[in-house]
Amino acid sequence: MTIIDNAVYVDGARHAEPESLEQTFETLARHGGMAWIGLYRPTAEEMAAVAAEFGLHELAVEDAISAHQRPKMERYDDNLFTVLRPARYLDASETVEFGELHIFTGKNFVVTVRHAEMAGVARVRQRLEARPELLRHGPEAVLYALLDRVVDDYAPVVAGLENDIDEIEDQLFSGDSSVSRRIYELAREVIQFQRAIHPLPDMMHQLKRGFAKYGVETELQHSLRDVEDHAERVISRADSFRDLLQNALTLDGTLTANRQNEASAEQNEQVKKISSWAAILFAPSFVAGVYGMNFDHMPELHWGFGYPMALVLMVAAAGLMYGIFKRKGWL
Repeated sequence: MTIIDNAVYVDGARHAEPESLEQTFETLARHGGMAWIGLYRPTAEEMAAVAAEFGLHELAVEDAISAHQRPKMERYDDNLFTVLRPARYLDASETVEFGELHIFTGKNFVVTVRHAEMAGVARVRQRLEARPELLRHGPEAVLYALLDRVVDDYAPVVAGLENDIDEIEDQLFSGDSSVSRRIYELAREVIQFQRAIHPLPDMMHQLKRGFAKYGVETELQHSLRDVEDHAERVISRADSFRDLLQNALTLDGTLTANRQNEASAEQNEQVKKISSWAAILFAPSFVAGVYGMNFDHMPELHWGFGYPMALVLMVAAAGLMYGIFKRKGWL
């Protein structure tokens, strides 16, 4: 079964817990109140049954079945279709996991469709059941409470991302070669997070425009404005993360280039030293090779000072080159 929870509320209290969708529809027709049906990855047949009873638009039903939707809010006659992207920070893997929550609200019903494991909906239901005076306001109270829960759950995500960025700043100056990949992966998560939260203000404004038309209670209006303030703060923090990661990526490129330049410079110094010593040793080797050839008719071959002159020539040539290379800073 994909039905997580199924209840009919009358005057803010849980009145019945039908065992099937058919019983839910019958109870709602007999006693009135509000039905709240929680579904987890429903089949097309189950969604078709819910859609037929509550008059859900086929496009919204199609989106709820296929999932992978962007956060949005669409109104079809008197029914409202809302898509939210809950998120949670996983400490073990230091990653952000995104879920998907679809909410159908109408005059006397709420249908929540989940496509990922999340305890937020159950906690909202428990909180509202503990406050009958709030649940008495009907589907609007449920929708605003779900919005509030999703936005509140973004706070640990913001804290986790902030901690990751602090760790990246430490890695940048430690010469860790894996920091570039981590910056890229974290930037991708921040972009996904921004996609989940940036549509929220427009969704809030859309709800506020309907306050007068749909007679939303003053208490719920204050609740929605509080959620809007929280969402704006989360968006501001997430946008600053994007800028910090861009700066970190630029700094990483600069530090990497500097390290490469330093390594290249050091390598050039080593090449200079090796080349200098090779040249210094080449001169005596050349002179010794010439005087070591066995020719009878060779200049200075039978000269008595030939051997000392060869030694002096070798030392002088080597000393001259050593002085030149030392002056140039190669040695």
